[in-house]
Amino acid sequence: MIGAASPRPSRRGLLLAAPFGLAVAAGAGFWFMLRGLQDGSFNPRGVPSALIGRPPPEFALPAVEGAGLPALSSADLRGLARPVVVNFWASWCVPCIIEHPQLMALSREGVPVLGINYKDRAADARGFLARHGNPYQRLGADEPGRVSIDWGVYGVPETYILDRQGIIRWRWAGPITPEILREDVTPLLRRLSA
Repeated sequence: MIGAASPRPSRRGLLLAAPFGLAVAAGAGFWFMLRGLQDGSFNPRGVPSALIGRPPPEFALPAVEGAGLPALSSADLRGLARPVVVNFWASWCVPCIIEHPQLMALSREGVPVLGINYKDRAADARGFLARHGNPYQRLGADEPGRVSIDWGVYGVPETYILDRQGIIRWRWAGPITPEILREDVTPLLRRLSA
């Protein structure tokens, strides 16, 4: 017929095409991941952060009650004598126990480790530090979790390294293991201290 409109795709056709489109997208993502694994550009543990290369968001947290440590605010992260580690943690966090010896080692080496206690009770936080040791010079209580959200924290533990100007240079989501400490944290702290 002349002037007849072309047939519109049926709803059934669209429903059949949707899984095909998803399969193509998943295949493309998998291909890019494999390519990144070959050339070393894909980090399966890496989580992007919009804060890398920027100062942290403005915040002021109260001290963890009864911990005997000063509170923590964004003002404490400016004009630093040396690079600092900012660690988000909680007493109920099992991976936090795994990374704690590495934080203690950094503290013993004189690296300033600053803590943000995430959605935790003060008594539980104090008990954790009494059992495992205290690597922190300052410790803020983020009971509602608002500051952690502003930093882009996905979950605890999560760790940031700031340079002497207070700019975030590195982020790690998950526990800092001895390998991460040796291969990433220590070399970066040396570079930033030079």
